[in-house]
Amino acid sequence: MKQLKRILITGGAGFVGSGLSIFLKKNHPEFEVYAFDNLKRRGSELNLTRLREAGVNFIHGDVRAKSDFEDLPIVDLLIDASAEPSVLAGIDSSPNYLIETNLYGTINCLNFAQKCKAKVIFVSTSRIYPISQLERISTIETETRFEIASNPGVEGCTKNGITEKFPIEGPRSLYGATKLSSELIIQEFDSFLNVNSIINRCGVITGPYQMGKVDQGVVVLWVAKHIFNKSLAYIGYGGTGKQVRDILHIEDLCRLIESQILNFELFQGSTYNVGGGRECSVSLSELTELSARINNCSIPINKIMENRAADIKLYITDNTKINSVLGWKPIWNPEMIIEDVSKWIIDNKVILEPILS
Repeated sequence: MKQLKRILITGGAGFVGSGLSIFLKKNHPEFEVYAFDNLKRRGSELNLTRLREAGVNFIHGDVRAKSDFEDLPIVDLLIDASAEPSVLAGIDSSPNYLIETNLYGTINCLNFAQKCKAKVIFVSTSRIYPISQLERISTIETETRFEIASNPGVEGCTKNGITEKFPIEGPRSLYGATKLSSELIIQEFDSFLNVNSIINRCGVITGPYQMGKVDQGVVVLWVAKHIFNKSLAYIGYGGTGKQVRDILHIEDLCRLIESQILNFELFQGSTYNVGGGRECSVSLSELTELSARINNCSIPINKIMENRAADIKLYITDNTKINSVLGWKPIWNPEMIIEDVSKWIIDNKVILEPILS
């Protein structure tokens, strides 16, 4: 199998895309890496200097526009990391941009990959799993969090978290629906059009250079509000802050995708749940404690009893399938992640305060 050295990363100036671009170029100088992005998200322009200094080729373009793919260089691999990542997108506003970016954009990427005879790695999301099915999981309540019960009561859920066999019938958010639709189209291109692919369903990804908001990027948002002395709120589930997510440092995701690039045939044609797992999970309450302790501060936390649209009580990834292929597992733990994010924000306070505060 030929080496995959010419790589196009869509969403290349975003958090995941820029992190991947820089990581791959740094660790594999022989790679020719192209970062393709429309720079719509505020803060993405801050990554252009980082990309240039790393030797990554930036191309301004939009995955929604077929014409923007016409003059792109021929590549061996396309990593689709472009997305409108908000779980609330399309719920309180028009869904058009969401659908055009997350679904039509992926189709444009696949057509380009077919033209190049390139392979595809798709950055999907754990939000493809339906809310009603996740809410069926039996949980226990501890002092600081919700936990999966010893008998979860739902197929595809173990005491370690959600596996790839978890049910997918039911509503999941418009965001999750666009990503699942893209997964299905990718599988068709793989089976019938010879576009070999890998799908990674990622949990909460975080780390420096993420421009956090309340509907995505919550870890960075939480730390930033502490550093800039702003208030936060526990929304839903009684206002206790016990809802739980596993979190994955961007570097751990980059290590995994690097392994997939170098050993593509081992992963090809498969879908993997990828996340921090039980060992790297936090509740909002625990995230507050970590952020306050590491930054030696305290901020007001409001309580809103009513649940927010499309929210879930708990999501933890069972990484068994992906771990079984090459033994990959996350290195970063929650405390290390919060320390890393805090240092980045403090070192760049003047630039980041208008964006994150």
